[in-house]
Amino acid sequence: MGAPIPAIQPMLATSAPLPAEGDDADWAFEVKWDGVRCVVEAPGDGSLRLVTRAGNDATVTYPELRALGERFRRRAAVLDGEVVVLGAQGQPDFGLLQRRMGVLNPRRAAQLAMEYPVHLMLFDVMFLNGRPLLATPYLDRRATLAALGLGGPHCSVPAHMEGHGRKAWQATLKAGYEGVVAKRLASPYTPGVRSPEWRKTKHVNTVDVIIGGWTEGRGALTGLPGAVLVGLAEPTGLRCVGSVGSGLSERERRELARYLEVLARPGPPFAGPVDVPAAHWGEPKLVAEITFSGWTPAGHLRHPVWHRLRPDLTRLG
Repeated sequence: MGAPIPAIQPMLATSAPLPAEGDDADWAFEVKWDGVRCVVEAPGDGSLRLVTRAGNDATVTYPELRALGERFRRRAAVLDGEVVVLGAQGQPDFGLLQRRMGVLNPRRAAQLAMEYPVHLMLFDVMFLNGRPLLATPYLDRRATLAALGLGGPHCSVPAHMEGHGRKAWQATLKAGYEGVVAKRLASPYTPGVRSPEWRKTKHVNTVDVIIGGWTEGRGALTGLPGAVLVGLAEPTGLRCVGSVGSGLSERERRELARYLEVLARPGPPFAGPVDVPAAHWGEPKLVAEITFSGWTPAGHLRHPVWHRLRPDLTRLG
C-alpha cells in the first residue's frame, strides 16, 4: 500500500486577455492544451489514478498512462496535467480524443490505446513525498516538477516561457495550438478555484461562410432558425462544414427567418449528402462571419460562434 495522499481538485484559469506587456516579467506562459484535465494521484506503490475535473476516475480509460506510476515508486505525488491525443502534425486533436473519452471497458480501452494513444502533458505538482506544495509559488513548483524527470513515450513536462507573453502568443498561434495560459510566477495553487492568477486566452479563427439551410429551434425558438447550416465554396461545389447556432440573438434569428423564407428551395445546395434530419434548405446567397477554434477530423467547424451577417458579401438579387 502506498502512503495516504490528499484528494486535490484542479485549480482553474479565468478567461481573460494576456497580461499587459509591461507586466510580463511577473508571469509565465504555457500552451493551452485542448484535452481532458486530469489530476494524477501516485501513492508511491507503483500504481496510478487519474481523476477528471468532474471527479470521475479515468484510470481504466487511459491504460497506457499506468506505467507512469512506476516512476513514483517510493515517492508519493499528486500532479496536474492534461490528457491529449496528438494528430499527424503534433498538435492536440480533440476529435480523436473524443474516441477515447468515457470508455470503461478495459478490453475496449486497451484496443483504442493502440489506435489513438494519448499523451499526458504535466504542468504542475501539488504534493510530493508527504509535503503539500499548495502554498509554494508557481515558479518553485515548476522547478520541482522539472526535476522529477518524467518525460517518456506517453508523458511530457512541456516548457513554459517566462516574461514573454507576445512571443508565446505568436509561437502558439503559428504552431496551431488552442491558446495560451498565463500564470503568475508567485501564485499559489488554489484547488477548485477559478483564479485570476491564472489566465487563459484562446486563439480564435474567423471565416466567412455561406448559409445553405437551417434547422428549427425549440421552445421559444419554434419556427425560427435554431441553427444555420453553412458551407465553404470549393472547386467541387459548396462543402457543408457544419451548423452554427451559438451567438445568434433573437433579432438575428427573426431576420434570418425572413431571408430564408424568400430563399427557400426543395433540396440542399451542398455538394455531397448532408445528413441533418428535418432540415430546411435555402439558396446559397447569404454570407455570415463566424468565429471557430479549429477543424474536426471530418472537416467540420469546431466550436463555431455566430458573429454577424455580411450584407456586403450577400447577393439577394
